[in-house]
Amino acid sequence: MPHFARVRAVAALAIIGVTLGVLALAADIRAAEFDLVEAHTTTQDHPYTLGMVRFAQLVRERTQGRVAVQIHHSRQLGDERQVVEGLQLGTVHLTVTSTGPLGGFVPEMNVLDLPFLFRDASHAYKVLDGEIGRGLLDKFEAVGIKGLAFWENGFRHVTTGKTPVERPADLKGLKIRVMENRVHQAAFRQLGADATPMAWGEVFTSLQQGLLDAQENPIPIVSTFKLYEVQKYLSLTGHVYSPAPVLMSKKTWDRMPPDVQKILLDTAMEVAKIQRQLNRGQEEKQVGELRAKGMTVIEKPDRNAFREAMKPVFDQFQGQFGKDLVQRIANTK
Repeated sequence: MPHFARVRAVAALAIIGVTLGVLALAADIRAAEFDLVEAHTTTQDHPYTLGMVRFAQLVRERTQGRVAVQIHHSRQLGDERQVVEGLQLGTVHLTVTSTGPLGGFVPEMNVLDLPFLFRDASHAYKVLDGEIGRGLLDKFEAVGIKGLAFWENGFRHVTTGKTPVERPADLKGLKIRVMENRVHQAAFRQLGADATPMAWGEVFTSLQQGLLDAQENPIPIVSTFKLYEVQKYLSLTGHVYSPAPVLMSKKTWDRMPPDVQKILLDTAMEVAKIQRQLNRGQEEKQVGELRAKGMTVIEKPDRNAFREAMKPVFDQFQGQFGKDLVQRIANTK
């Protein structure tokens, strides 16, 4: 079976099983010694949820039922910033999130949002799973959060309602939703776009009502949130690789015995590989599905032109984050 066919098969089985998995995990909550409240913002069929279901199953098995994870997807407990603040308070115990709000808690995390920082996904994995990634995750402890691992959000691409985007000039004057992240805002303003930070829960309606012209996100977000209903064009710009940190409340972490801590940490890192595979499988499949639903896909926008146009922002922020750190990332093979 070809590689992508295998990936699609794994993704399909995971999606079919996710509801049963969530229900089974919920049934185990009563008997657990440690009941963990997990929350994230994406939908039930998104790779965040699929990965978290697998994480919860493995943790339950490896702790012999001592730890149960109750999964809340689709913004049930709030948007990303609210959930991360919940980690600090201890009202939420676990999350998988985009990097969007994280620079407000650990400024060094913004380095990961530099445009065209990573050559490809393999480069990103080597950085994030190595010493550099662990160093960034460890910085969360100072703000009451324990960083476990980096999962995947994916390469970010631009969607628009009326104007196909093939080169940077095509974005000039467009009102584009960006994450609450100063690097992303600066990058799109550099292109002449009206970069508008907005909580994710407001985006679909704003696109539908014409309050926004465009947005940028990985393909699984475009698909699972049905943005094809309000956007016509998908341009595969791949301007930023977006990881998905798995974070835990330090208050919760500190009350866990060392053997359980080790299981949580090791399992989060192990599931990173599974979740990334699911994410890549969905991307491959969903591009075709988006076409079938009426989106026009620009497969080869002028990425070199985007890289060159965003270079002043790269240069500006690498000075703030430390050229040594950026160089270490670039030199990772």
